[in-house]
Amino acid sequence: MCDICLGRAAGRYAPMRASDHTLGAAVAPPERGAATPTEALRVLIEGNARYVANEPRERDFSAGRASRAVGQAPFAAILGCADSRVAPELAFDQGPGDLFVVRLAGNFVTTEGLASLEFGAAVLGTKVIVVLGHSSCGAVNATVAAIQNGNDLPGHIKDLVDTMSPAIVPVVDIPGDDLADRAVIANVRHNVERLRQATPILSELVAKGDLIVVGAVYDLPTGTINLV
Repeated sequence: MCDICLGRAAGRYAPMRASDHTLGAAVAPPERGAATPTEALRVLIEGNARYVANEPRERDFSAGRASRAVGQAPFAAILGCADSRVAPELAFDQGPGDLFVVRLAGNFVTTEGLASLEFGAAVLGTKVIVVLGHSSCGAVNATVAAIQNGNDLPGHIKDLVDTMSPAIVPVVDIPGDDLADRAVIANVRHNVERLRQATPILSELVAKGDLIVVGAVYDLPTGTINLV
């Protein structure tokens, strides 16, 4: 990370402009897709509606490569699951450079993931963070099974489940046959709160109204993303 980036992360500079790392003075830097948190969330919701309707924006992915080489200006960050069926850029109908994405099985906050999201917000200027869970999540189902039956999973999978358990334990004994869905939502909401309260960077941006953190769940059969 360069001195400018480090300074911004420490709060000494304004959010990065794409021109701060100029590779070609004649190339215009990319423009941010949304200027405010409310607008950023609206753009994501509208993009998912296009995706569900199978009406994505017509675009040439080769276009804009020169400007993206100058810098990046993502308007939203996604903390998503590593599941191969959930691709945030497709699900929100966004192009290269629009989303700053952190993915791991179970879409939960780790130290390294938090640092990445802090960099996205404080340095790159993302306006919204979406914690994106999905239906039929294997990591969530494994955590539910471990809570109910004991955790004897191999390797570091055991550690993953242990880390996710605090979010899911409170909903396991609630009556009803929708445990899988409840657990997915509980996991999303738990990690939304962790990010909203994460000091010193994210909590301050949230308090100032410069950033919002929301939770959402992607429905595998339909592609619909619902806020939770």
